[in-house]
Amino acid sequence: MQAGLKTLSGKGVMKVLSLFGFSIHSQSGSHFKVKRKIVGATETLIVPNHDPIAKGTLKAIFNQASKYISQEELRGHFYNK
Repeated sequence: MQAGLKTLSGKGVMKVLSLFGFSIHSQSGSHFKVKRKIVGATETLIVPNHDPIAKGTLKAIFNQASKYISQEELRGHFYNK
């Protein structure tokens, strides 16, 4: 398998983020707003409900999620080995 970003849909990304405590807060058009609450803060991400998500968009979601979740924990869900 080639190294690089996996091909994921919006629902696939939602499944990954749900593993880390995120849940859908709202939906506007074709985008989900997902949130998780931790002590003293609410963390929010926007995920397009596209199939598949464009590679550049997927990388941007990975980078944004990395603000809240370590890249080591996320990498296996977003990248091929």
